[in-house]
Amino acid sequence: MDSRDEQPDTTATTGRALDRRAELSEFLRSRRARLKPEDVGLSGFGRHRRVPGLRREELAQLAGVSVAYYTRLEQGNGRNVSAEVLDAIARALRLTDAEHAHLTHLAKPKALKKKQVARQQQVRPALRQLLETMESVPAYVVGRRSEILAWNRMAAALFGDWGEVPPAERNWARLVFLRPEYRELFVDWEQKAIDIVCALRMDAGCHPDDPKLSALVGELSVKSEEFRRLWATHDVKEKSHGVKHLHHPLVGDLALNFESFRLTDGSEQSLVTYHAEPGSPTAESLRLLASWGTDATRVVPSA
Repeated sequence: MDSRDEQPDTTATTGRALDRRAELSEFLRSRRARLKPEDVGLSGFGRHRRVPGLRREELAQLAGVSVAYYTRLEQGNGRNVSAEVLDAIARALRLTDAEHAHLTHLAKPKALKKKQVARQQQVRPALRQLLETMESVPAYVVGRRSEILAWNRMAAALFGDWGEVPPAERNWARLVFLRPEYRELFVDWEQKAIDIVCALRMDAGCHPDDPKLSALVGELSVKSEEFRRLWATHDVKEKSHGVKHLHHPLVGDLALNFESFRLTDGSEQSLVTYHAEPGSPTAESLRLLASWGTDATRVVPSA
């Protein structure tokens, strides 16, 4: 393993950009479908309803806009929609902060420079040095499209040596959905898969014209039924901390606290760290992995 390995340029595997209008339409439909009239203080208008969740006219009433205006928006026409209207619709749909941001990105996308999309992601040298100094803490840097950009020795001992993985596959989405050993590693594999898809959805909202992201989504949709199912939910969320339960092939069960720190340098990268409660069995297991070093990575099966 070498955390200095660079994430490759995968321009050769690009595909068509995501359809922003379709993404906006499907997102609004999915959020409307999950609400019932009684959830928002409206009458159910009888038992027989042709659509799940709220009707368009009900949502428009709650948001204080005309049915025709909301219908155009739900059909993907977000042109000239104001921030105030989006705020009202977000409140009516009871969106989370992450969902509200996603709606705004879809309806009012920022101008995207093509050079920024095609440019290879780079990790600052000082950040790489920081990873190496974190000798007892598994840590890595993840970038856009769930790409794993750099990691330290402890991360390799915990997750497997990504240096042995083909550069184009150093991607959390590809690892979790396409490599069976990661199903064994994550005790709650379904939740890990959900977290990855939600993050990709957020990325798609910010960069709907990114052909690399579209190619990744297309590849996973073809190869993984679970990915297709989760992608169709249009769920978005950001998770910056929590507890992850792993079953390591060498040291067994681990309960690790993770923290994700979003860099503020405009790189759209995050530093992710894992640590154990002091004095816990997991802390002892991490010390054991640290003592084995690179030998521990050889135990993790490879695809």
